[in-house]
Amino acid sequence: MSGTLRAWLAPTRPEEPETIAAARERRAIAVEMVVVLLVTFGFSAVQSLLSLLDALLRPQPLADQNVAINAPQAQLGLLDMLQQLTNVTRLCAWGALGAYLLWRSGVALRRVGLDRSRPGRDVAGGIGLAALIGIPGLGLYLAAHALGLSLTVQPSTLDDTWWRAPVLALSAFGNAFAEEVLIVAYVLTRLRQLGWSENRSLWLAAVLRGGYHLYQGVGGFVGNVVMGLVFGRVWQRTNRLWPLVVGHALIDVVAFVGYAALRGRVAWLP
Repeated sequence: MSGTLRAWLAPTRPEEPETIAAARERRAIAVEMVVVLLVTFGFSAVQSLLSLLDALLRPQPLADQNVAINAPQAQLGLLDMLQQLTNVTRLCAWGALGAYLLWRSGVALRRVGLDRSRPGRDVAGGIGLAALIGIPGLGLYLAAHALGLSLTVQPSTLDDTWWRAPVLALSAFGNAFAEEVLIVAYVLTRLRQLGWSENRSLWLAAVLRGGYHLYQGVGGFVGNVVMGLVFGRVWQRTNRLWPLVVGHALIDVVAFVGYAALRGRVAWLP
């Protein structure tokens, strides 16, 4: 096995942040992580599991059941737009919470890749990650749906209004920012401080990412675990978070806006 491949499969823990030895501080970090995840994606994972169990108990096959990611929240168009923007704000606040807690504890945000030192390379890296994950991810979803392992995922069921495309793009950014800051930068940094190995931390974060996508079915779980493993390892090796945010946002923009534009017009799209 070459040194480069070994470094990607079994990376060594970086020197920073230092592992915290004091028992009181370790307990504080563990409690903080539990609280943060309970009010954000950990709670979403529980809800997703219950949603999947409910779908499995219904008489209809999974593939005959629909689940919408961006659904109308109000009858009046203006109120619906405001509801959608409220959801975007909540997601951005989740990501900001993770970034703030890291900064407040003395971890500089540049250490986790949340700085503006190399915007061009970050965007290029994000485009590459979007292609690497997005295209196979679509194939995995279509295969899982054909095998009856996934619900019919509708990325958007919003009405065709003037604000649909920009709001869906903002929703894509909100999802990307919240997930990558919390599940990658925050969780993996905190686990480093607790002395976890890189691989053990990576698997926990990836399974958590898959867990809050369980409402989509087995395909959604597996696809997001794979995405979590790839995105998490890229961050562990590069310490750059913006490429992950950009790549994730691009995947969701294509899914949300593309589905809204193609729904009912192409035969291969469930």
